[in-house]
Amino acid sequence: MALKPEPTAPFHSVQYALRVLETVSKHGTGVTDVQIARETGLPTGHLASLLLALRREGYVEQVTDGAYVIGSSLLLIGSGAARRQALEDKLQQILVQLRDSVGAAVYLSRYVDGEIRITQMAAGPRTPAVNEWVDFRSAAHASAIGKCLLTQLDQNGRRDHISRHKTARLTSRTITSEKVLFSKLDSQPATVPMLDLQEYALGTVCAAVPLTAGASAGCLALSLPIEDAHRLRSAADTLNRRAAPVLLSLAL
Repeated sequence: MALKPEPTAPFHSVQYALRVLETVSKHGTGVTDVQIARETGLPTGHLASLLLALRREGYVEQVTDGAYVIGSSLLLIGSGAARRQALEDKLQQILVQLRDSVGAAVYLSRYVDGEIRITQMAAGPRTPAVNEWVDFRSAAHASAIGKCLLTQLDQNGRRDHISRHKTARLTSRTITSEKVLFSKLDSQPATVPMLDLQEYALGTVCAAVPLTAGASAGCLALSLPIEDAHRLRSAADTLNRRAAPVLLSLAL
């Protein structure tokens, strides 16, 4: 809904802010100020000061590419089950938009109480989810999700996990040596997506990027059939650049 600014009427500022928040919320993975202005009808000068105020109060955030996303303050409005549901719905909306953007199934995962948990995912007929032929909780050494989460643990945490979930050979590419696995995890650059090139399942490649907040370990991942392996790195870069900053503010 486009609005005609009438700055002499104080209550209109609230209306403008609500229209801006509605527009930002509609675009889960981010929207530029140009697009916000187009959809709300607010002139750039008026919009700039409004976005600055909303950023200062935490109702919107600006991610690395300059786009605006919903901030944590807005999600804190409300409490209990309603707030949790609103947060899950928002996350799912972002995952669906990201799935369509990268053309791959996407997953949100956390390491909770010593176990890997896929908390949310978005897949579809043209972006099928990986066939979980071995429980992800038992395949941290082979999957991109598992290795990404293990990189966020200290040595004792990793050893504890491996002591409970042995490094079984799932494909000919699976790393089964604890020493080799830990060396690979230690050498993994924090800014580079973790890859799984048919280590968990033949016919599937995956990538994961970390979502770390304090002591919480989480990750965002995608999977592709082997025939689309040539798209893996570019899709992973998009995952890292566009989605991680958004989900980090919402998921952990």
